[in-house]
Amino acid sequence: MTPFEELIALLDLETIEHNLFRGHHPPARKRRLFGGQIIAQSLVAAARTVVDEYLPHSLHAYFLRPGDWRVPALFDVERIRDGRSFCTRRVVVIQDGAAIFNMDVSFHKREEGVSHQLREPPGYSPPDERKMVDGLKQRPFLSFTENYKAKLERVPQTPEQHVWFKANGTAPDSLLLNMALLAYQSDEALLGTARLPHRGSYEHENMQVASLDHSIWFHHPLSVGDWLLYATDSPSSSNARGYTRGEIYTSEGVLVASCMQEGLMRTL
Repeated sequence: MTPFEELIALLDLETIEHNLFRGHHPPARKRRLFGGQIIAQSLVAAARTVVDEYLPHSLHAYFLRPGDWRVPALFDVERIRDGRSFCTRRVVVIQDGAAIFNMDVSFHKREEGVSHQLREPPGYSPPDERKMVDGLKQRPFLSFTENYKAKLERVPQTPEQHVWFKANGTAPDSLLLNMALLAYQSDEALLGTARLPHRGSYEHENMQVASLDHSIWFHHPLSVGDWLLYATDSPSSSNARGYTRGEIYTSEGVLVASCMQEGLMRTL
């Protein structure tokens, strides 16, 4: 399978009981699990317990322990509330009898209402994927960063990034799966943005980095088969933690999702 096909397969969770699911990890993974994978799998698990007319509009997650790539994860879904317009689910992810992650997801039926968007995205054009180097194509998503200085320079940089990404394969028709795939990729660039002002002041091997929490709000339908622009910034870092936020736009300038994350940035 291609990396993108492998990711799609990882989102096809095994149903064990009514509210209990099992998820697996990439066979080649030999270090702690990627947080975006657990977020995406948890979103799929929660959605398995609601009817199709409901779609997620927000999620709020906490990373409690490092995930073990050698052990399948159990996704235990609690049905918190079922309402006429909204329903809520809580997901606890378990390995070896201990919770490694928990997430609350709110689902909403589609309905019409007032709409606005505060600002337009930065004025960049989607990259030409035909010119992307082969190394970038060996991942589930193609990505290109507009304003990132070469790593070899190791110089401080304003804590802002603008990253284009799209599926490295054929995106599924399911809107839910596209939302889960966006959730996966949303964990890729955020914490790195908080480290940009401190480049050159620490050695990578001497910094402990980990996501602590992660939130997403979904605003409009989306497809990861199209180029999406992830505009991220980091307003603050302190107390060995970096706070970051991101907005995800279509190439036509529609804001489809917003994210926030705080992560550990501990110098050793």
